[in-house]
Amino acid sequence: MAMLPAFLKSLRSVVLSITHRNRSYAVNYAGTQGRKPTAMHESDIVPAHHIALQHLDRVAIKDTYGSHTYLDVLQKAVRLSNLINDTVGPGKSQERIGFLCPNDSTYIISQWACWAAGHIAVPLSPVHPPSLLGYYIKDCNAALLIASQSHSKLLSAVKKTVGNEIQSLILEESWQQETKTKCMSSQLDSILSGTKSIDFYRDSDAMMLYTSGTTGKPKGVLLSHKNINAQVRMLIKVWQWTKKDVIVHALPLHHTHGVINALLCPLYVGASCIMLPKFDSKTIWDNFLNTNVSQEEKPTLFMGVPTMYSKLLAHYDTAFGDNPRTREYVKASISNNIRVMISGSAALPEPVFHKWKAATGLEIVERYGMTEIGSVLSIPLDGERRAGYVGVPSPGVSIRLVEFQPSSLGAKANYEVLFETSHEQFSSHMKNDKVISGDLLIKGPNVFKCYWNKPEATAKDFTADGWFRTGDAAQFDNGYFKILGRLSADIIKSGGFKISALEIETHLLGHPEIADCTVFGIPDVTWGQKVAAVIVLVNPEKSIDLVALKKWCKERMAPYIVPSEWRIYSELPRNALGKVNKVEFAKVAFSDKPVASKL
Repeated sequence: MAMLPAFLKSLRSVVLSITHRNRSYAVNYAGTQGRKPTAMHESDIVPAHHIALQHLDRVAIKDTYGSHTYLDVLQKAVRLSNLINDTVGPGKSQERIGFLCPNDSTYIISQWACWAAGHIAVPLSPVHPPSLLGYYIKDCNAALLIASQSHSKLLSAVKKTVGNEIQSLILEESWQQETKTKCMSSQLDSILSGTKSIDFYRDSDAMMLYTSGTTGKPKGVLLSHKNINAQVRMLIKVWQWTKKDVIVHALPLHHTHGVINALLCPLYVGASCIMLPKFDSKTIWDNFLNTNVSQEEKPTLFMGVPTMYSKLLAHYDTAFGDNPRTREYVKASISNNIRVMISGSAALPEPVFHKWKAATGLEIVERYGMTEIGSVLSIPLDGERRAGYVGVPSPGVSIRLVEFQPSSLGAKANYEVLFETSHEQFSSHMKNDKVISGDLLIKGPNVFKCYWNKPEATAKDFTADGWFRTGDAAQFDNGYFKILGRLSADIIKSGGFKISALEIETHLLGHPEIADCTVFGIPDVTWGQKVAAVIVLVNPEKSIDLVALKKWCKERMAPYIVPSEWRIYSELPRNALGKVNKVEFAKVAFSDKPVASKL
């Protein structure tokens, strides 16, 4: 830290607090130097902050503090990267840097700063409790923790859980403020001076995202710059991103959906991102229908999880009432301005798909992905929108549906390939009229490097020939893939049948008195597992006739998939991505019955 005082003399403008070994410093950020934009080729591994040089005068982020150009974000990121290096130690690289930032420009400033300094970005969620955040910090052995001023108390609580030994930087509110920096052409070759060159990123790691932990303790998923580059570029092609796009962003920023799909994709092409502090139905509708901005500033994309779409529909019914003229205006405005709306992270209930189309005129594009692989399946923009299906492979992705031999485990598992295809081969398989179901395997440059410090878990999730085992069951049906559910929680084995919990949930959500539900299997001596359902009623003050409900189910479902055990809850314990930890919830909901640790 001996370099710090001399370094501080040259800094000016925005305040930053540094805590280093229990000492605090108040510093400002200053001008920087860099290099000219580099021409991109398909094989190049180019991080977002280098690509930003091509879009310096365009608006990258709009948040509650104002509009931030690519130049504003980039210059602040470079200045923060200098401070990171001074704190962690000059000459070091590939250290894990955790950061706690709200959904605003400081998030991307922190992410780009980690990359410009050559380190691994570890985004953390401010809604997580200090104990869980402490687990992440200790698990990844973070060298530094960055937090916004608004999260300084949370930072202190987290540091206590890890023994107060971790170094930290606190970004004062001035880092969030809108700036009006201009850049002369003569300055282009100095913007990124002192940061890593593009060659560095070819073989280095970029980011660690933690799994949601719905099937066990969260694992750190290590993504290289090659992985991120592959994931972003394939989605730019699939969803036809251009610099004219404007996305409304209200997703959590510690999962691949919010970080890569909804944030890095637009920033790679020079598009704009309207970052909302949190999900709020009214605020999102206000952005969709905003008449106080130019046509170029109006949203063209939205991405959400199924729970978001359900809540947006509830607000739609409340706010726009039964006025036909208002509803027609909303429908026309949405369908004329927004070109695509995408759902992922959990299965989209079919009733929500149809209700959304009726309200907005748009059919939601469904896709499938995971933290480990990014979004590997998506309905094509120019293809049929089939409710409940997740489309075709993304560019560069290969897919297998297989059946594993019961006696084989881990990387040594033997399996039979039932169906194999890829994005490049898919046109020849579109006419396959067979319905094929199996365990879903993925291969491609998008697939993560490893689980951090968990070689056994990594080996277990890959086959001997290098395919990633998603843990999901899928079906290929008439040219499209459909996800049947998690093998550990969504596939119920009852009486010799393999039953998809997601299929049952889709049926139940079509019942007029059911607002939400989750389905899983619970152990049974006779059947192996029984189908169990937990439902949330539209009107919690009323009861529901379970005899009539079962009769309704039998009219729509095969008799062996109709739930035999029922519970009614006022609300389901969904996480930020709309997922229910079925293994843990089953223990609570059916505590009077024996429930296995793994469903």
